[in-house]
Amino acid sequence: MALAVVVGAGAGAGSVVFRWCIKTFTHLLSGHADYAASPGADNPHIPWLGPYFVLLTPVIGGLLYGPLVNRFAKEARGHGVPEVMLAVAQRGGRISPKVAVVKTLASALCIGSGGSVGREGPIVQIGSALGSTLGRLTKAAEGRMKLLVACGAAGGIAATFNAPLAGVFFAMELILATFSAEAFGAAVLASVTASVIGRAAFGDHAFLNLPDFHVGHLAQYGLFAVLGIVAAAVGVGFSRFLYLVEDACDWVWRGPEWLRPAVGGLALGLVLLALPQMYGVGYPVLEKATEGGYAVGFLLLLLVGKMLATSLTIGIGGSGGVFAPSLFIGAMLGSAYGIGVHHLLPHSAGAVGAYALVGMGAVFAGAARAPITAVVILFELTGEYSIILPLMLAIVLATAVSRLISRDTIYTLKLRRRGIDLDGPVPGAVIGTQHVGAVMEPLPSPLPASTTLADSADLLSLSGHGALPVIDDTGSYVGVVTAQAVAEALAEQPGSTPALVGQLAEPPAPVTADEPLAQALHALLSAAGTGVPVLDADQGKPVGWLSHQSALRAVHPAP
Repeated sequence: MALAVVVGAGAGAGSVVFRWCIKTFTHLLSGHADYAASPGADNPHIPWLGPYFVLLTPVIGGLLYGPLVNRFAKEARGHGVPEVMLAVAQRGGRISPKVAVVKTLASALCIGSGGSVGREGPIVQIGSALGSTLGRLTKAAEGRMKLLVACGAAGGIAATFNAPLAGVFFAMELILATFSAEAFGAAVLASVTASVIGRAAFGDHAFLNLPDFHVGHLAQYGLFAVLGIVAAAVGVGFSRFLYLVEDACDWVWRGPEWLRPAVGGLALGLVLLALPQMYGVGYPVLEKATEGGYAVGFLLLLLVGKMLATSLTIGIGGSGGVFAPSLFIGAMLGSAYGIGVHHLLPHSAGAVGAYALVGMGAVFAGAARAPITAVVILFELTGEYSIILPLMLAIVLATAVSRLISRDTIYTLKLRRRGIDLDGPVPGAVIGTQHVGAVMEPLPSPLPASTTLADSADLLSLSGHGALPVIDDTGSYVGVVTAQAVAEALAEQPGSTPALVGQLAEPPAPVTADEPLAQALHALLSAAGTGVPVLDADQGKPVGWLSHQSALRAVHPAP
């Protein structure tokens, strides 16, 4: 608990420093507090260049942060969250302390010089690096180290967006990928501590100022549902386009990596000259879109432009997040969609801004596949509770459709392209490369479903297994019954006790003989007994038994 508070304080202070750096570099390089609020304006520092100064700012920024990242912390390149996820999943939560400093400077320079990326990826990586460093200094165990990394991520999100709940759920859903009382409590402590510091520095107000919305007609729920489905396709499309542009940049560039952001900055400058609204994070443009300030055609142009500008920023070696661009793209999509349905159904469509808000959450959910985080963070960023029902509907549909059309999220796809599977074994691990069929034991004699509890208790005690498979009268596999389930049933009142073992059988998570052992370990660890049946991949019949002992034999197979 004490360490979580310290990490939260560090993440909160880090977010204050990070946002100050962004503001300072943006003012130095553009002459404005946020150039996206005055797109196309001259730079007062060099007025003789007019709006053409945006051709130079990405180059200057690249010359500064390119060598910094290449020399001191190459993992600071890109959007940051995948590296934190990898550190937690396969590296015991170990993140170099240099990352916090390098990421702060590199991302602030990138955004300040026109990079069309967000702040959340960098602040997650900065907070996580602080948590990992504290864990090493206190010689924390691996489990606690991972938890401190998640606390750093929660604190960073909470402080920079004034969203304490969103920080907690971001850490639980995306970084730890699990929920527990201990992890939740620690993340809350870090998030609250960071939020107090953030509010002291930035004030206590909603991050985005949007007008009040409400659902005035039931038909709008159907319209929001369609928007959720469309947003899923856009979110997945953004993910694919991001890495397509990155591949193209890799293919084109043949020079030293430290020079890549500067040379690529020329291409980004051309995009900024054509669409100056793409400069930096772009929240002023997002707010104007939610207020109905743009026509449909220009909204769609901004949507495509943001995809291109963000992908190009990342592709040339820039440093920044993809959460804010996802919100931006969703706002443009939702506003355009809202204007369209308002013309078709003027009496029942409702406010255009409501569709923009729902589109923001749905596109992020489609890209990142984190529905809880999407709902909570949109509520906290806007302070709008009146739109929560359509927001939840669209986000859940977007998540489901995204899962149907894509295996990976915008975060995991970056790792899979490098040959890393977060659910698979760590490269070089002793256990994981084998298939289940190579290490499984013979199948124990199954219990007929008609066996009484007393008889099944005797058979389980003699079997040497904490569980046994159960078959019905036709010999078909029913599930598994555990010794614990039978003992608990026998201890209940006679009138409420199931008479036959078939009534207690439950199928565990399926494990097949051709499945990698590393993947099957998840099912084995969550099983109630000491093992799980191994099923034939074609017919679904039990053909063997996987226990903890048989899995460990993969380390030292029998001669």
